[in-house]
Amino acid sequence: MAGTVSCQDFRNGTLAAAFGGVTTIIDFSTQQKGETLLASFNSRLEEMKGNCCIDYSLHIGITDWKEKTKQEMADFVARGLPSFKMFMIYRSRGLQSDDAALFEALEEAKKLGAIISVHAENDSLLELFIKRYQPLSKKYGAYAHALSRPDFIEEEAVLRAIKWAEVTGGDLYLVHLSSGKSALAVKEARNRGVKVYGETCPQYLLLDDSLFLKPFGHLYASCPQIKKKKDNEILWQALSKGELQVVATDTCTFNKAQKDLWGGDFTKIPYGLPGVETLLPLIYTYGVGEKRITTHQLISLLSTNPAKIFGLYPRKGTIQINSDADLVIFNPAQKINLSYKNLKTNCDWSPYEGFQIMGYPESVICRGKFVIRDNNFVGDFNWGNLLLRSPYATL
Repeated sequence: MAGTVSCQDFRNGTLAAAFGGVTTIIDFSTQQKGETLLASFNSRLEEMKGNCCIDYSLHIGITDWKEKTKQEMADFVARGLPSFKMFMIYRSRGLQSDDAALFEALEEAKKLGAIISVHAENDSLLELFIKRYQPLSKKYGAYAHALSRPDFIEEEAVLRAIKWAEVTGGDLYLVHLSSGKSALAVKEARNRGVKVYGETCPQYLLLDDSLFLKPFGHLYASCPQIKKKKDNEILWQALSKGELQVVATDTCTFNKAQKDLWGGDFTKIPYGLPGVETLLPLIYTYGVGEKRITTHQLISLLSTNPAKIFGLYPRKGTIQINSDADLVIFNPAQKINLSYKNLKTNCDWSPYEGFQIMGYPESVICRGKFVIRDNNFVGDFNWGNLLLRSPYATL
């Protein structure tokens, strides 16, 4: 991203995740043009092996749709990896899947019992607005990032992806939704029987675009970007009513030096925020603690629902006989003034610096083994297993 690579690798990333109460991650393998899906998967898997202290799996990223991709999808589903990631943006980076590719992928997903995860933003309009606002970077600074991405950029793509899911009967998972209008689109689609699931992230629940007006506003640039306070509340309401099904992180960590590479041009900011370590305490504090959601809803949104959608249930996402002993000992009374200085994430800033946290993990067990015990790391980086998964269970 923007000529640099995330400063967080799998060793540090899973360590940070474990301290935050996360026992399983699902990352992405991203196909390059001309590369097979298997080659990109094997490359990513090599980065993860021996470097994960908790369990892990992968979504298979499709960026170069061809007729043979259908058979590749079938091979991965048979292998136990039934989720695929596609981008509706990033044409200039060679990652975009056009409507025809997404349509065919959803058709195949229906046949195979797979699910297609989609980053939904309108690429053509996005590029148009970026060109309009780039010359105004000196005037608006990092706020030009927000101005170049009005909420209909996401909403329109969400509606389009939902239409292809509706027509094909394929299963669609919309990642990192940032807009209240997108949440409404998911609600309406599910009400009429479309098989679509919606995910949002802490940054879209707790931060707003006024941050881009501050001198350090460029640190907060992500893709899609944080929206407005009204979007925060609409997304919380959607979670409380079951209209969105998952809260995840979309973690992509860049330190200050990397973010500063923008040099005043918002198009050169490495987009992404750290978040895996703070997911559970933030959603507990500002969700359960402020009575926006219940404890049971938190467990569903962070654990049970993603386990079901991505084929890990009942191995993960529940406490019962024959399920993995993935357990978090959580102190709901522990008060913490959140600071990057006290986090394990390999980053010299946090989007949630100074947030007052009530409730934090103290010990974390993955498959019956302590990874974190009394706030100390007691695990090892050979413990994490690659999880092979089943076709998802409908919520």
